Amino acid sequence: MWIPITIFAAFAQTVRNAAQRHLVSELGTLGATLVRFLYGLPFALAWLAILAIATKEVVQAPSVTFLSWCAVGALGQIAATALLLQTMRERNFAVGVAYSKTEVVQVAVFSLALLGDRINLATGLAVASGTVGVLLLAPADPQRPFASLVEGFASRSALLGIGCGAGFAIAAVAFRAATQAAGESSPALAAALALVVAQAMQTLVLGGWLLVRRPDVVARTLRAWRVSLFAGFMGAAASAAWFTAFAIQSVTYVRTLGLVEMLFSYVVSRRLFREQLRGREIAGMLLIVAGAVVITLA
Repeated sequence: MWIPITIFAAFAQTVRNAAQRHLVSELGTLGATLVRFLYGLPFALAWLAILAIATKEVVQAPSVTFLSWCAVGALGQIAATALLLQTMRERNFAVGVAYSKTEVVQVAVFSLALLGDRINLATGLAVASGTVGVLLLAPADPQRPFASLVEGFASRSALLGIGCGAGFAIAAVAFRAATQAAGESSPALAAALALVVAQAMQTLVLGGWLLVRRPDVVARTLRAWRVSLFAGFMGAAASAAWFTAFAIQSVTYVRTLGLVEMLFSYVVSRRLFREQLRGREIAGMLLIVAGAVVITLA
């Protein structure tokens, strides 16, 4: 079941990103990020209630271990977002953004270090194939996609990008660990509970920080509730699917297959602008597809 759930998560995240981009011009990046948590939380709570009623499971009191992993994941996502914003302010932001795409490789490393999840040769090849494919679709320099990465490795932008990828990777691993620490709950209920706790933490941390530093952003976020509700709903749907997939399968498998999100986003973008695909872009898509096929068969 983790395969269709992951593909749905990637699709829902593509839709959520499109909705958030629409809000960036009005709310700014941090305001649009707050929308994901603030307006997603009611839907996450509703999903938890629906699951509890449908399965007749009792929602167990969260353990200290569960809450700790949720906090690590919640703060990891916020830190990664902040690093990504800082990366985009850098002179060589393209290098930093490209390095942030190494998230899947870092997921494999952190998953092994923190949870002991090992990968076999086929999985390693899928991770490598998908990562190279993403780097070809979003290169630091379209003319020299890999040479520019090597040349910019020691730059501040590259370090920020690697830190961003590490933040997202640690968050994904932490959320899987949280679902595993949820006692005897089913994977779906454990994932729903982790989602509610994490989004509540993120709303309090990011919303509280903005309320103190940028109250005008919070006010604009509340005024834009109509569009924000849709973004929040799609964000909650994507996160619920990601968390459920994490509860079922190793994060490395899930995030590698989840690279199809790049494929969805790229196809939608090209269809909107009617642009022709270059050879590099076709190669990148094929590598992502190859990685997804290998990880699915593995």
